Amino acid sequence: MLAQKVADGLDVICVPTSEETARHAGEKGVKLTDLDTIDHLDLTIDGADEIAPDLSLIKGAGGALLREKIVAGASSRLLVIADSSKRVEALGRFPLSIEVNKFGLGATRLAIHAVMEAYPEAEGVSLRRGKDDQPFVTDGGHLILDASFGRISQPEALSRALLDIPGVVQHGLFIGLCDRAYIATPDGVVKMDADTRREG
Repeated sequence: MLAQKVADGLDVICVPTSEETARHAGEKGVKLTDLDTIDHLDLTIDGADEIAPDLSLIKGAGGALLREKIVAGASSRLLVIADSSKRVEALGRFPLSIEVNKFGLGATRLAIHAVMEAYPEAEGVSLRRGKDDQPFVTDGGHLILDASFGRISQPEALSRALLDIPGVVQHGLFIGLCDRAYIATPDGVVKMDADTRREG
């Protein structure tokens, strides 16, 4: 859709959040830059794995959570587009992606398990794998652990606990970043705003 708008004359410069997206956008003629060239973005549009009523999100299934969070933090607004299956009453049904350093993976994994002890519905942690069953490596050269916490009633507390682990680079909890979500439902599109926390 964006590529067609650009072909029709839309003047926009984009910051891709993955090398794959950069390749596809470049092939379609979309002008690209990075956050070393500019330090602020007007708008980020993205998807989500889960969306809570307060617009807290779980993201990271695509493996670009670190760059996505950096870009979202540098943007004036973050809009999320998703279908109704991503809407939840509380985060945690979907595994939480945790980007970790390769060094000390075992120790980092044990520390995450220790955090999970406070979550009765937790099921475990698995190393994400990609092609040929090899460990998935992010564009930043890190690994991803997918942690099934179950219901996350206090995302902020979990965020702090995970970031206190030395081997954790970042995680897929996006808290206080999303300004609006558009949810596609069988009856039409539902709009959720962060300022009102109400549907429209």
